[in-house]
Amino acid sequence: MDIDVKIDRMRVVYDRFEAETADFRRDAVCEPGCAFCCTNMGPVDVTTLEGLLIRKQMGKLNRARAAALAKQLNRDIRKREQGQKNQCPFLQKNKRCMIYASRPFSCRQLYSLQPCGAQGPTVHREVVELARAAVARLQAIDDSGYSGHLSYILHMLGSEKFLQVYRAGGFKPEEVMVFGKRHQIVINRMMLANKR
Repeated sequence: MDIDVKIDRMRVVYDRFEAETADFRRDAVCEPGCAFCCTNMGPVDVTTLEGLLIRKQMGKLNRARAAALAKQLNRDIRKREQGQKNQCPFLQKNKRCMIYASRPFSCRQLYSLQPCGAQGPTVHREVVELARAAVARLQAIDDSGYSGHLSYILHMLGSEKFLQVYRAGGFKPEEVMVFGKRHQIVINRMMLANKR
């Protein structure tokens, strides 16, 4: 399946989730600049398809900002490899998201009915279930791809060899096995098989 068709289908999943959860999220206290989830929630999981969309937006950055972002992504990888939390590399100094229009589903699903504290966001159970279903649909669309933390997936997509195989619809998990195991990257196709 063509990458652009997959991206269109991914956006349909995003829109469906927004529509299905609109009533639940109406009383959310989240507002621009809160950033609790961007600094305290742990890994931001993405599919390789979402990573492609993020890379496209990254390509629009000026040279200085792109260089600074590359350093932040590498720092995020190092900190997470040491088991440390790190704020999202795309969080700007003004506490706004640099890639908000292309943010992955793991960010789109977050909201809270109460101000976040040590307990984290307060969400409806029904929304959690709808989010799980949406993740399964996203993995099905990106069935020749992978899922994992944002910085790790972007690192994989930075390999021209990997990118060529992925864009062609190829599937060579043996090529990313060492990196994938070490960084808890999952194969979307395998996740779907396990859910059946």
